[in-house]
Amino acid sequence: QVQLVESGGGLVQAGGSLRLSCVAPGRTFSTYAMGWFRQVPGLEREFVAAKSRSGVITRYADSVKGRFTISRDGAQNTVYLQMNSLKPEDTAVYYCAASKSYTMAVISDIAYWGQGTQVTVSS
Repeated sequence: QVQLVESGGGLVQAGGSLRLSCVAPGRTFSTYAMGWFRQVPGLEREFVAAKSRSGVITRYADSVKGRFTISRDGAQNTVYLQMNSLKPEDTAVYYCAASKSYTMAVISDIAYWGQGTQVTVSS
């Protein structure tokens, strides 16, 4: 069982910043695209950002473009999500994801999930 371990969630005021981290096993990190999804209770899990295995291709949801940045650190087997200018509507549980497809266009594309980390943005 592949384990993705997230950290970095918390409570922040609107306009603030947080950085999420996700550590993956080395083989997983080197052979999969890595990304982030989020979910609000009662709603479907939605795509946030993804970066290809090579790190060359990056994709963002329209709702976070210009505010969030995804990055990969091969030496640390870690993917980050830097979240700036946070809004109350960004409040959700954020999940790290690994997929053979960098687009992560559908949930069924995801091979492995992290356990989730709560992000709460107060107004």
